[in-house]
Amino acid sequence: MEEIDLNRPDLYINRELSLLAFHRRVLAQAKDTSKPLLERLRFLCIASSNLDEFYEVRVAGLKEQVQFGSVQSGADNLSPQEILNRISVAAHDFVDEQYRLLNNEIIPSLEKENIYFLKRDQWNDAQNGWIRDFFNNELLPILSPIGLDPAHPFPRILNKSLNFIVSLKGKDAFGRDINMAVVQAPRALPRLIEIPADIAQHPQDFVFLSSIIHAHVADLFPGMEVLGCYQFRLTRNSDLFVDEEEVDDLLRALEGELPGRRYGDSVRLEVADNCPEKIVNYLLKKFELGQKELFQVNGPVNLGRLIAIPDMLDRPELKYPSFTPGLPANVGRNLFSTIREGDILLHHPFQSFTPVIDFVRQAAADPQVLAIKQTLYRTGPDSVLVDALVDAAKAGKEVTVVVELRARFDEEANIRLANRLQEAGAHVVYGVVGFKTHAKIMMIIRREGKKLRRYVHLGTGNYHAKTARIYTDYGLFTCDEDIGEDVHKIFMQLTSLGRSAKMRKMLQAPFTLHSGMIERIAREAENATQGKPAHIIVKVNALTEEAIIRALYRASIAGVKIELIVRGICCLRPGVAGISENIHVRSVVGRFLEHTRCFYFHNNGNPEVFCASADWMDRNLLKRVEECFPIENPVLKARVIEQGLKLYLADNTQAWVLDSEGSYNWLKPVEGETPISAQQTLLLSLAEKS
Repeated sequence: MEEIDLNRPDLYINRELSLLAFHRRVLAQAKDTSKPLLERLRFLCIASSNLDEFYEVRVAGLKEQVQFGSVQSGADNLSPQEILNRISVAAHDFVDEQYRLLNNEIIPSLEKENIYFLKRDQWNDAQNGWIRDFFNNELLPILSPIGLDPAHPFPRILNKSLNFIVSLKGKDAFGRDINMAVVQAPRALPRLIEIPADIAQHPQDFVFLSSIIHAHVADLFPGMEVLGCYQFRLTRNSDLFVDEEEVDDLLRALEGELPGRRYGDSVRLEVADNCPEKIVNYLLKKFELGQKELFQVNGPVNLGRLIAIPDMLDRPELKYPSFTPGLPANVGRNLFSTIREGDILLHHPFQSFTPVIDFVRQAAADPQVLAIKQTLYRTGPDSVLVDALVDAAKAGKEVTVVVELRARFDEEANIRLANRLQEAGAHVVYGVVGFKTHAKIMMIIRREGKKLRRYVHLGTGNYHAKTARIYTDYGLFTCDEDIGEDVHKIFMQLTSLGRSAKMRKMLQAPFTLHSGMIERIAREAENATQGKPAHIIVKVNALTEEAIIRALYRASIAGVKIELIVRGICCLRPGVAGISENIHVRSVVGRFLEHTRCFYFHNNGNPEVFCASADWMDRNLLKRVEECFPIENPVLKARVIEQGLKLYLADNTQAWVLDSEGSYNWLKPVEGETPISAQQTLLLSLAEKS
């Protein structure tokens, strides 16, 4: 039998184009009229913010490759320039769809609910007067219009800030001819301002900050004629570069790099669609961009800032129903005694994150607790969990925290919390040079009688109380001795930088997780070859790692049934005859961001189930410190299989199925079929109230 070439480029979907396809699935939620109106608006804003980050990081990286003459291609064999060309076409279509949706569907629907964004020609006399006062009192004192001449060159434009290019006629106070000026909107001010109720035309009237500046921009240039005023926004490369091998203090090096993020290389220009071509070309030249990086939009240049609206409005009928996260029946007041009785598995956001916080709070107050060790990747600026760690350190506990300073876009917050923890007396380390610490692990060491017992929390998501309300994640509490020993070894690696020690039950990146997954995939393939039942179910956020993909292809060829639930990027191409026809891929996109990473291997009737902090990506498996932990309790194992995996495979309302052409198709119930939403089912079964 001729060996199949599993390196063929047509077997791999491009990573960046797959990520754009995910953003389009998010945008599709905003088009779904069955969703509450303000949630549709929220999805529109999330899709816009996703595209921002895509340009700041992914497109910026590709442009750098082109700039340095790189022709390196991935498994799909596309060059960086070819990928950029395809991204440009897809992204322009994406943005056009965003604004069509905003202008033709969302805004008219909001108006039917008496929520209006008033344009300048809709302001009545009372509103004009109030807006004039707002401009004079709130804007005029802090605006700094910059006329462009040899003494006033084009100003540095902050990344993603709102700006206006103003066309002028006449002479300034010094008799100079000024044809052009730039006005930069203050970042501290909201982009939407609510009109006071006593002068509003409707129950809720808003005006855009950009409309106020447009209306009164002439006041910034007395004695001159304003010929035109056009909003624009520049997106810049926001990746940070720190040569970790050359710096002695990573924290100080990152502190020095952070300000530069605001002024990285230009990657995208958004400008009002009524801006004259001459001015557009002027801006493109200034920012060294071409037509492919230009987006001319019919509306506010930053849709992401509209996400403030749902929180500004007390309209519960236009939002998802609120709910109270539940708690497992076996969670008692004293977590240590509860964990000794048996493992606890929390499924956020359907179940509460509070026990995780209480775990540290109880440890801080417990005289029997000697030490607390924890990793922190993202926690948020005002973290109650960090508050608890500070209290523990002040109470005299031995507190060791591994803070990942390089968590993208959270670097500044993590530097602040690291300093705060150190001031409280905690030991703070910054992980390992060259390997981000992405593991979500916590260990509390407690004296019980004549011995020490380790209590452990392991998670698939960050220790972040806010995202625990909107991301789906698993968290396991256990005092299993083998897992406690494994977690102890991981902390020893992170703090002492000693050699990797053999794990008893857990898998760990960058050492055993990659090979451990490939071995288990190969075992299923061998079982299938021998005529035994073989089945793999995987739920991850992304699948890009080529060796894993090839292993899955080999398993499929051997006859293994493979079901993949991949929320975002998937570079594997399912349904290819003779290669991946036994592989099925779906993505579930709904109210909550799917974030759990779970792995099921049939193992000839003795199933193995793991949860992990890691996706099946090159960076997670080979370039990060990650944890992967077994679910061994039979009841909890069955819960993960039934609720965390099979329920998502049964979803026929929020699932998108990936076909062999690389396209996603939204799955809908056929006539007579019961609609199933995995997230809604979990809400009803696990939350206290929905």
